[in-house]
Amino acid sequence: MRPPVPVPTLSRRAKLVIGAVAVLLVLFTVIGTLTNVYVDYLWFDETDFTEVFWTEVQTRALLFAVTGVATGGLVALAVHLAYRFRPTFRPMSLEQQNLERYRQSIEPRRKTLLTALAVVLGLFAGFTAQGSWRTWLEFRNATDFGRVDPQFGLDISFFVFDYPFYRLALGFAFAIVLLALIGSVLTHYVFGGLRLQTPGQKLSGAARVQLSVLVGVFVALKAVGYWLDRYGLVYSNRGDVFTGASYTDVNALLPAKNILVFVAAFCALAFFANVFVRNTLLPAGALGVLLVASLVTGVAYPAGVQQFLVRPSADQREQEYIERAIGSTLDAYGLDEIEYVPYAQNQTTGGEAGEADLSDNADTEAALAELADSPTISNARLLDPNVLSATFTARQQIRNVYGFPDKLDIDRYTVDGELQDYVVAVRELDQSGLSENQSSWINRHTVYTHGNGFVAAPANEVVAGQEGGEPDFTTGNLPTTGDIDVDQARIYYGELMNVNGQDVYSVVGGNDEPREFDLPEGGSGDRQINSTYDGEGGVSIGSFFRQLTFAIFYRERNFLLSDAVNDQSKVLYVRDPLERVEKAAPFLTVDGDPYPAVIDGRVQWILDGYTTSDAYPYAEQMSLGEAATDALTGVGTTALPDQQFNYIRNSVKATVDAYDGTVTLYAWDQEDRMDPVLQTYMKAFPGIVRPESDMSEELISHVRYPEDLFKLQRDVLTRYHVANPVDFYNQNDRWQVPVDPTQQPESTDPQPPYYIVAQRPGDEEASFQLTSALNAYNRDNLSAFISASSAPETYGEIQVLRLPGNTPYRGPLQVQNAFESNNQVRPDLTLFDSDNSEPVFGNLLTLPIGNAGLVYIEPLYVQGTGAGGFPLLQKVLVNYQDKIGYANTLAEALTQVFGEGAGEAAPDSDVAPGETPAPEQPADPGTSPPPADGGSGSPTLEAALADIDAALDALADAQRNADFAAIGQAQADLQAAVDAYQAAQAAGSAAPAD
Repeated sequence: MRPPVPVPTLSRRAKLVIGAVAVLLVLFTVIGTLTNVYVDYLWFDETDFTEVFWTEVQTRALLFAVTGVATGGLVALAVHLAYRFRPTFRPMSLEQQNLERYRQSIEPRRKTLLTALAVVLGLFAGFTAQGSWRTWLEFRNATDFGRVDPQFGLDISFFVFDYPFYRLALGFAFAIVLLALIGSVLTHYVFGGLRLQTPGQKLSGAARVQLSVLVGVFVALKAVGYWLDRYGLVYSNRGDVFTGASYTDVNALLPAKNILVFVAAFCALAFFANVFVRNTLLPAGALGVLLVASLVTGVAYPAGVQQFLVRPSADQREQEYIERAIGSTLDAYGLDEIEYVPYAQNQTTGGEAGEADLSDNADTEAALAELADSPTISNARLLDPNVLSATFTARQQIRNVYGFPDKLDIDRYTVDGELQDYVVAVRELDQSGLSENQSSWINRHTVYTHGNGFVAAPANEVVAGQEGGEPDFTTGNLPTTGDIDVDQARIYYGELMNVNGQDVYSVVGGNDEPREFDLPEGGSGDRQINSTYDGEGGVSIGSFFRQLTFAIFYRERNFLLSDAVNDQSKVLYVRDPLERVEKAAPFLTVDGDPYPAVIDGRVQWILDGYTTSDAYPYAEQMSLGEAATDALTGVGTTALPDQQFNYIRNSVKATVDAYDGTVTLYAWDQEDRMDPVLQTYMKAFPGIVRPESDMSEELISHVRYPEDLFKLQRDVLTRYHVANPVDFYNQNDRWQVPVDPTQQPESTDPQPPYYIVAQRPGDEEASFQLTSALNAYNRDNLSAFISASSAPETYGEIQVLRLPGNTPYRGPLQVQNAFESNNQVRPDLTLFDSDNSEPVFGNLLTLPIGNAGLVYIEPLYVQGTGAGGFPLLQKVLVNYQDKIGYANTLAEALTQVFGEGAGEAAPDSDVAPGETPAPEQPADPGTSPPPADGGSGSPTLEAALADIDAALDALADAQRNADFAAIGQAQADLQAAVDAYQAAQAAGSAAPAD
């Protein structure tokens, strides 16, 4: 026998150093963790959402403890039993002699090693399990859906709430048994209970019993797994074009799973019997039967049925299962009550079948009558909120410490009894705009603490006269004045309260003299008015302990040293409205576009909260983050998680007060019943979600259909609008979301949906709605037009206008191409695209005009390329059938397309002073473009071109200097020069050739 391996020892000094380092590491880790948890708790306490904090903490702790103790304890018990029943005498073969050195090294440290094994496995399992706290809460508080699945007849709640928990529990059970089996095998091998190379018996009696029991438990769990697999068939993807149990799954794989349940159960009994029978042939034979059965019945037979029975006639075999998939998917995505309207199918055919023929007098009069009676045209949006952020900044920023988000918002207000949509924004604090001498800790966190002001401009208007082309800010300036009454305009919570991914915190209140910059003082100079925050928001840091806590949390010693921090101070943090709602309601997926609204004189951020699930039977899996990405969000920039799910409801409307940060959640009930997922979480977190009846009428009037949900639903409808299962399988009537034509060719992302005020066919008046065009699959022709109502009385009603499938209606990309190639538009684009300016196309709106057909309207802006340049509306384009209108105003463009009287319905029907109306004849798309040199050397054309260049230079200089009067004059000069150029061009075209 070889001597035992000596155990290396450490010097006293080394032990002290290692011990000190270990203590410091543990201390820093514990202090950091406890600080983070305490700061979190203070936030929840401030917002009155401590119920969420404690429920989540308790649930995580419960899962951590139960799973950790079960995993570590049971595995350690199995290893201990293997050691406890080790053989007393072992034949000293070469194998056992080699293992003896390990036994002698382990023996003195056996208890320590066993404890360490239990702790490590317990911690790992506990940390893994606590992340599934939502799964446990859903299982614990499950609410019935009131609907059953078509295959098993079980309530949908079983699949959404119960099945995921059963799978989770089974997974941990498998892991525990497998770890116990591995630990037992290794222990028996080291201590002689398992002898692989020793002649004679390979297993001791105790080893055979323990390993038989563990393998039997593992196979028994496999039988349970086969039983659960039966229900998992409702998520099968075998059907290729649809989700859910297919013909093969139901008729071949489901019977196979039933058989395997009994085979696995028999195999488990065989292993348990081996404890008494002591015959390895019985369990080995049972295991072989299980393996053969799983290969034959679970793999080969279903594959044969799929290949030889289903595929040759899949469209017929799968009909019943496709119908299930269509119905379940539409229900899961809230699309089961869509109104489909055959559109433009009974009109006189003209340039395009199904639309009015404007060459026919009767059809022209009918189209004009539709235009005159439709409020859609009078509300046609000329301001694009996705383009005008720079314009809002240039005209309403006031000071460099303020800013506006890159994407503005659309909302509606009733002013003087008229419903009007507005481009809206709040003037937020933007710390990225602070100058170098403003960026000290005192300035960033105690002086520049908030924004100020609400800004709104009617979406269908621009300023007339010399400054034409700019938004008409009917509400704005500092202090805020205008049509919309704002009593509290200070913005302490907003979308810009996050710089480079870091939360912008502020220390407010508690100073004898106001120190927070509030707004510039009227008159000349840089004088300012300061204020002191007196709102309910924020966490008090009056005690030394809390000041120390936040000093550690933010790693900032000024919390302890600065005179700006005293016993009356508060800290404002987690100030992004989206982050606040996500933190207050972690069970919600929050829409990526909060928008501000003035409610009872206060600015409130309104957000949409979604309850989701990835376990709805027969419904197609989608990714909300992917579906919400379009040409304006960009890939990867959406605020939504890129996670898979197949059920969604906009079940919560949330508000965040822009002044005090108050978070309020309202249950947004469905007409028939509240969402079961929301009800489940309301049981888990009682009292945090208020009923819809608590919402004021004014708040409800500003609720809008969420954009990200609409993007998802329109994506689903491109396939699931087909009700016939054979047609669905063949995919011969598929739609697709068109590419955004205004971003071509740089982007091929989908066109975003647009909020508009319009009158839908069949409605008596205009309403605020979210709309989108849909093309034929892999074609640029228009197939449908979808709209979702945001009006309180018809909220959520989705209407789809179906266009005739045999008619080549122009889609958005085709219309955009027609615009850009038009002989009147193309020269202007060349002029606008210079060293000093560039053309910017606004949103291409698709508008149904009664039963007359669809009209496309698009604003064209010009933006200076110099520093401080911003887009201003210059032209409006209109398309109807093969007619194109291009003019200074929407009224003139409509007149060009429809003839005299058509422009009277437009909001800009009165020609602005100083503007020259464009020719009223329709633009002829067939006319060839003028020569690049502007004609045959006409002095008039050359003079006009020189005037255009001079005006562009003047405009660029004025924008760089932020000289608004000079900008207005330069725009007027540019417009006059362009009009002169067009007039000279028209005169040259009409002159006889030499």
